[in-house]
Amino acid sequence: MFAAAMLAARPDLAPRVFADTAAVLPDGLSATLTDGTSGALTGCRFALTGKADGRPTTYAAFRDRIAAAGLSHGTAAAAQDMLKRLARAEAAIHDVPLERVHFHEIADWDTLMDLVAAGSIMAAMGATWSIGPLPLGRGQVRTAHGALPVPAPATAAILSGYDWHDDGIPGERVTPTGAAILAGLTGGAGSGTHPGGRLTAVGHGLGTRPLPGVPNVLRATVFETAAARSERTEILSFEVDDMTGEEIATAADRLRTVHGVRDLVLIPAFGKKGRPVTRIEVQADPAFAAAVVEEVFAQTSTLGVRRQEMRRDILPRAKDLAQGHPVKSALRPGGVVTTKIEQDALTDETLDARRRTAREAEQ
Repeated sequence: MFAAAMLAARPDLAPRVFADTAAVLPDGLSATLTDGTSGALTGCRFALTGKADGRPTTYAAFRDRIAAAGLSHGTAAAAQDMLKRLARAEAAIHDVPLERVHFHEIADWDTLMDLVAAGSIMAAMGATWSIGPLPLGRGQVRTAHGALPVPAPATAAILSGYDWHDDGIPGERVTPTGAAILAGLTGGAGSGTHPGGRLTAVGHGLGTRPLPGVPNVLRATVFETAAARSERTEILSFEVDDMTGEEIATAADRLRTVHGVRDLVLIPAFGKKGRPVTRIEVQADPAFAAAVVEEVFAQTSTLGVRRQEMRRDILPRAKDLAQGHPVKSALRPGGVVTTKIEQDALTDETLDARRRTAREAEQ
């Protein structure tokens, strides 16, 4: 339904999506996009057609097939991320290693198609995503492990921390595959807040199961935001008063290289009993904040870390080379582009010039 809604809103993405799904599917199977209705609403259905022998049934089989396919730039990474979220949930639920995860209800070609199509769209859009409260559903769902309450265990595990609502409609409303896609879109950090902007497109993705009293539709809305892009960020802050300056500098350098760290600053301050302390603030991608906290404890002497989620507005930026020097450019409001040579390059060039001058004076 996600792929259908997005392709209805952005039909220009269809060639890329169909090329990526064709690359990962076996001969005899293909993705299709058809028009249809659900209740009183029109929209699109994204489906798998054809027949093929065999099917992938394990996390490793899904992963290896995605890795071996020649997919568009960014598609494989996004699809692998969603697949791993799904596998991690199953591994935790059944207490098995990740490599031994065996999918049951979702182990079919249409799941692989959905993940790759979603990954292709995500990579092509490069957008900030937000979702409304999710329908809770009611009753039970039949699984290979017997009847289980909805949301299914994997769905609940993947979407912990997200907003839900009960609309009174029975049945499974969010599948584990759908949960993995939603978590992939939002970095697993919750539903997110829409930054606002100009509405440019709307698409309806149609489901196949009739729902009592309402259309079975997923609606996607595409907004064009202002020059500044809004995104979630997590601030990790703590103080240290028992590390030397050299130790703090080394720890800061190491933390800056940790995956998910966006920025780090050191702030001199005074703590209890008038002791000089260094306050360290780390700005991290919320999806990787927990791992960054673990590294903070490993690299510093702090016994506790404060965590606060915020939003930040950032300008579109790029890095290029100009006359051999690294240059940063930013697109500011009104279409103004500002550029700046990296300070490290200027510093090195200045030092080299001074060295040359000194050598010439000695000669």
